Amino acid sequence: MSQLRQEFIAFSVSTGVLRFGDFVTKAGRNSPYFFNAGLFNEGATLGKLADFYAQTLIDSGVEFDMLFGPAYKGITLAAATSVALANKGRNVPFAYNRKEAKDHGEGGTIVGATLQGRVVIIDDVISAGTSVRESVEMIRAAGATPCAVLIALDRMERSGKDGALSEHSAVQEVANAYGMPVISIGNLADLLEYISQAGANQDLAQYKDAVAAYRSRYGIV
Repeated sequence: MSQLRQEFIAFSVSTGVLRFGDFVTKAGRNSPYFFNAGLFNEGATLGKLADFYAQTLIDSGVEFDMLFGPAYKGITLAAATSVALANKGRNVPFAYNRKEAKDHGEGGTIVGATLQGRVVIIDDVISAGTSVRESVEMIRAAGATPCAVLIALDRMERSGKDGALSEHSAVQEVANAYGMPVISIGNLADLLEYISQAGANQDLAQYKDAVAAYRSRYGIV
């Protein structure tokens, strides 16, 4: 696990965004952990998160011209990451979409910079891939090229329902469907490694077996 990934997992735990216990996911699975990026809801934590996004994107080596944030969580993430990139010497525009078209003023569903060139889609996680699909369609319709998806946490788990689990994760399905990389700041493997190294922190270490069992049952190979 890289230093950046380790710091991100530690940051997510310390802010209460990454929690451990007994949770039910959108797929109906009982998960021993839950990641809620909506809890990055104050200036200091959002700024730090944006710095993680920006550095991860820079380190990925992906060539890009602008950012796009799908409504709703992606809007704040794209704007904040644009600021963080500017602070690192890379000034790039960003845009986002409305859920409903505006019929007055500038109109339309896209707000911000004109979609053009190579566009990175920024979101918190990928569950069913719906927001990515909608984003890709909007970007392509504008004549621009979606070049990557940047997310906070990759759960690294097989999509589908029990009894009909896919061999691939939602992240892998998105990457395969659109022929572009999905970049994450951290993932389930990083999370498990962090717990394993927690040492004296028994509050986290007690969830190691549960997280490992969850990964064994639902994790991608």
